Amino acid sequence: MRTLSGIQPTGNLHLGNYLGAIRNWVRMQDEMPGEKLYFLADLHAITVHNDPAELTANTREMAAALMAAGIDPAKAILFNQARVPAHAELGWLLFCTARIGWLNRMTQFKEKSGKNREGASVGLYAYPVLQAADVLLYQTTHVPVGDDQKQHLELARDIATKFNLDTGTDTFTLPEPTIPPTAARIMSLRDGSAKMSKSDPSDASRINLVDDADTIMAKIRKAKTDTEPLPSEAAGLEGRAEARNLVAIYAAMADESIDAVLARFAGQGFGAFKPALGELLVETLRPIATRFSDLKADPAAIDAALEDGAARASALARPTIDAAYAALGLCR
Repeated sequence: MRTLSGIQPTGNLHLGNYLGAIRNWVRMQDEMPGEKLYFLADLHAITVHNDPAELTANTREMAAALMAAGIDPAKAILFNQARVPAHAELGWLLFCTARIGWLNRMTQFKEKSGKNREGASVGLYAYPVLQAADVLLYQTTHVPVGDDQKQHLELARDIATKFNLDTGTDTFTLPEPTIPPTAARIMSLRDGSAKMSKSDPSDASRINLVDDADTIMAKIRKAKTDTEPLPSEAAGLEGRAEARNLVAIYAAMADESIDAVLARFAGQGFGAFKPALGELLVETLRPIATRFSDLKADPAAIDAALEDGAARASALARPTIDAAYAALGLCR
């Protein structure tokens, strides 16, 4: 069993990243059998323009944030793509296997390119193939995915199947999707219909993992809600997106069900609920912020952890990249 997940180094982690993915990575690291690989997708980050110095800083900061949140480089393999050239190598081999029609069906390119589709980079169009290489390179058996990534994993399976059939080999393992049972979908504090996102221009829309106690309390206090009291069960939150979001955040942070939270706060307004939620967030996130600050102050230690992870990842990748070259008849 081998599990792989990645995240782009595009700035500080926020609560949506933590409850939607990172906390589950930590739990998988400690509870699931087999090897776990967690990587910073810096090659994916350059599909759009980046300031080089900022990308370097963001990569180190994201590594520090992951370690602060509980990813242990001694238990899992933590690295950034650029330190493992086999990602790019296999990406090209798979570009020659993937079909244009498959990529034309990918929905995220339309969303990411917007109205400037003709001005988008080839990388932005074809990055799902590099994602396939990320997964297939390590003979990954399981990939934790959300609903928005299922299509990409299906593409990876299609590419692997075609490559194996075209070459008459069993070069690639077909990965299986896993949906962590405790993954939470966290929405914006300003709009309950939109996911919490680091790209939202309003910092008040999200809780950053490095926010201090006063900032967290202020953001929760100003979070959009309604005037109705909290119901006694989840069905009563129907049509109340912002209310449901705050209750879901509390439930996720406390590792409780939404019904259990509502049983405790039923009939109360947000004047009572928000301070309780803010205090829960402050106490839970404080150790992460403290650890992040300590790690960030030692960039050499961060680089050493990433270099060690890259060496271990490269060793795992080598048999697959060698097999892919041989299957295609490439001499090197």
